[in-house]
Amino acid sequence: MIRENYTIGIEEEYMICDPVSGDMVDRADKIMPILPRKLSERFSYELLLSEIESNTSICDTVTEAIQKLAANRKTLSDIGEKLNYKIGISGTHPTAKPKKQNFVNNESYNWVSQNLRSYARQNITFALHVHVGFNDNEEMIHVCNGLRRWIAPLLSLSANSPFFNSNYTGFKSSRTIQFGIFPRTGIPQEYKSYRSFEDVVSKLEINKSIAKPRHLWWKIRPHMDFGTIEFRMFDIQRGFNNTFMLASLAQSLCYVALNEYKRGSLIEKFNIEYLNDSLWKASRFGFDSIVYDEATNSHVKMKDLILIMLDYAKPGIKYFNNNHIVEAVDDILLNGTEGDRQYFYYKENNDNFDKLKHYLIDGVEY
Repeated sequence: MIRENYTIGIEEEYMICDPVSGDMVDRADKIMPILPRKLSERFSYELLLSEIESNTSICDTVTEAIQKLAANRKTLSDIGEKLNYKIGISGTHPTAKPKKQNFVNNESYNWVSQNLRSYARQNITFALHVHVGFNDNEEMIHVCNGLRRWIAPLLSLSANSPFFNSNYTGFKSSRTIQFGIFPRTGIPQEYKSYRSFEDVVSKLEINKSIAKPRHLWWKIRPHMDFGTIEFRMFDIQRGFNNTFMLASLAQSLCYVALNEYKRGSLIEKFNIEYLNDSLWKASRFGFDSIVYDEATNSHVKMKDLILIMLDYAKPGIKYFNNNHIVEAVDDILLNGTEGDRQYFYYKENNDNFDKLKHYLIDGVEY
C-alpha cells in the first residue's frame, strides 16, 4: 500500500457515564456487540469497561477527520439512549474510584492488567491521539526526534484534567501523572535510524517487557503498524475547535520538520532532562512557568514557547490552509484551557462535584 505524507487519523477516549449521577459505568462490553457492522472498526475497547475509544479512518484533511469524529460521537450518543449512558469528556473523571474499575477481558488488556496489577486501575484517563502519516520510515524517525521539542507546549495547550479521585489535584493535567504510573510513557530518546528503533523494539519483545510495539506508550512515537507519527500527549477536548487546532498543529509541525530534515537543518538532539522538566511544568503549572528551550538557548515562559512553536508551525499552517487555528491558540492563552474552565465551573458552583460531572457529560459537542 502506498503511504502518503501528512494524512490524518484521530482517536478519542471517552468516559461512559450514568446520565443521572454522572458516575462511570461499565458499558463497553454491551456497546461493542451492537455497533453497526460497517462502524465496528471505528470503535475499540480500552483497558476499563467504563471507557471506549473511537477512531477515524485515514483522512486527507483535519476537517474530514473532525467530521468523522463527530459522527462517531453521535453514534455512541444514540446507542447511549438504548443502554442508559452518556459519554463524558475530560482527561480524567473527577470522582471515579480506582478500586471500583473493572478490566476488559481480552488478550491485549489482560497482559496490561497482569503486568500493572492494582496500578492499572489508577489509569482512569482519557486522551486524544493524533496520527500524521509518513511515506518513508527513515524520514519519520528523524522528524519524530525533532518534534520532541514541542511535547510540552502541546500538552500545555490541551491540559484538561485538574481533578482525580474526588480531589482537586493542583495539576493542569493529572492525566499525565496518572498515566505516568505505566512504564514507557515518557519521552523517547533520539534514534539515529529507523533500524535502531526497530532494534530496541525487538529486544524489549524478546525480554517480554512488551508484548507488541503498541506497549511503547511514549508521549510521541513512530507507529510501526500505521506508518505514522502518533502524538499522544494531548488530554481529550470537549470542543471540536480545540481538537481541530491540536490536530492541525501536529500536521503542520510534521510538515515543517520534514522539510527541515530534507534541507539538513532539523534539530534532533535534545537533552532529555530539559524535555522532561518542560513536560513536568506543562502537566503541573500554567502558562507562566519557566522552561528552557535548548534550540534557542533561552529560558522562557511556557506561553512564549507556545508562541515560538506557533511561529515555527506557520509554514505548515499556511500550506494546509488552517490559518484560523491561530485564533484558537490565542483564545486559550487568554482565557485558559478546557481544564481551567472545568476548575472555574467547579469553583463557581461551590466545589460541587455532582454539577461538575453533569457539566462534563452535558456539554459534549457532537
